[in-house]
Amino acid sequence: MCELCVITSTARRLSGPRVNELWFRSRAMGYDVTRFQGEVDEDLLCPICSGVLEEPVQAPHCEHAFCNACITQWFSQQQICPVDRTVVTLAHLRPVPRIMRNMLSKLQITCDNAVFGCKAVLRLDQLQSHLKDCEHNPKRPVLCGEGCGLEMPKDELPNHNCIKHLRSVVQQQQAKIAELEKTAAEHKHQLAEQKRDIQLLKAYMRAIRSANPNLQNLEETIEYNEILEWVNSLQPARVTRWGGMISTPDAVLQAVIKRSLIDSGCPLSIVNDLIENAHERNWPQGLATLETRQMNRRYYENYVAKRIPGKQAVVVMACENQHMGEDMILEPGLVMIFAHGVEEIL
Repeated sequence: MCELCVITSTARRLSGPRVNELWFRSRAMGYDVTRFQGEVDEDLLCPICSGVLEEPVQAPHCEHAFCNACITQWFSQQQICPVDRTVVTLAHLRPVPRIMRNMLSKLQITCDNAVFGCKAVLRLDQLQSHLKDCEHNPKRPVLCGEGCGLEMPKDELPNHNCIKHLRSVVQQQQAKIAELEKTAAEHKHQLAEQKRDIQLLKAYMRAIRSANPNLQNLEETIEYNEILEWVNSLQPARVTRWGGMISTPDAVLQAVIKRSLIDSGCPLSIVNDLIENAHERNWPQGLATLETRQMNRRYYENYVAKRIPGKQAVVVMACENQHMGEDMILEPGLVMIFAHGVEEIL
C-alpha cells in the first residue's frame, strides 16, 4: 500500500487535531527537499508539509515558521500552532526574519522541469524568473509555426491541428455573426415600432393643436427659446471680405455646413430651412442677384452675424436682425458662406 493510502486509512481511525495533521502531511506544499543540493538546515523546513519553506511566515510568540499555503489551509481547520498547540490565527502571522529569507534564497535547487530535461541548478530566489523562460517548461507558451499562429502550451503543440483550430474559429465567428444578425433584427423591429409610435404621437398632437390653438402657441414659444439659446451660444462674427461670398454653394458644401450646424447644437427643426437659405435662389429681394447685392453692400455692416464653428460661414438670424429691412432678411435666418474673410469678434 502506498504512503498516501496508509496516511488516509490511519486518518479515518483517528479524530481531533491529529487527523488534520496527517491530512496536511499528505499534501506537499513546500519545495521537495530532494531537489536541493547539499544538506538543508532543519530550521528551513515546514513542520506541516516537511518541505523547504515556500513564501514563509511565522507565528509571533513561538516563532515557528510555515509555508504560507500550508498554514492558511491549517487555520481553515483550527486556530492553533501545529507544533506547540498555542492559540494563533492567520491575522497574527508575520514575515520570517531577513536572515532566514537570506538563507532560503541561497539554497541551490534543481529546476521544476528537470524531469523534462532541464539540467539547471540555481539559487532558490532565481527559480521563478528561470521558470518563465525555461525552454523545457511544458507549459511555456509557443506559437504554431504551421500557419494558424495560435499560441498554446508547448506540450499541446504535438497534438495541435491547424485545420481543426481554424474550423473552430470559423464556427465561433459564425455563431457571433448569427447572434449579431439576431440582435440587429430585433433592433430593426424595435425601431420600426418606435417610428410607428412617433407617427401616431404626431397625429395625436396635430389633432390636439387643432382643437386647442393655445397649445400651438406654447409649442412655438418653446421652439423659439431653443433657437435663442443656440444663437446666443455662437461666437459673434465680422465679415472682412464680402466679395468672397459663395452665393451658389454646391450640395457637398451645403452638407458640410449642415453637419457643422448640427454639431453646434442648432435645433433640428430649423437646420434644413437654414441650409435651403444658404443659396441665392432662396434669398430675399435685396440679396437675390449680384446687382442687388452690390447696390446694398453698404448695409452689410449692419448685420448681426454669428460664426458657424470652424467654418468660413456665418448665420444671420431673423430674431437678431429685426432692424434690417424685409428685403435683407429671411425667416428663420440666412446662411452666408465665404471663401475667406470671416473673423470672430472676441
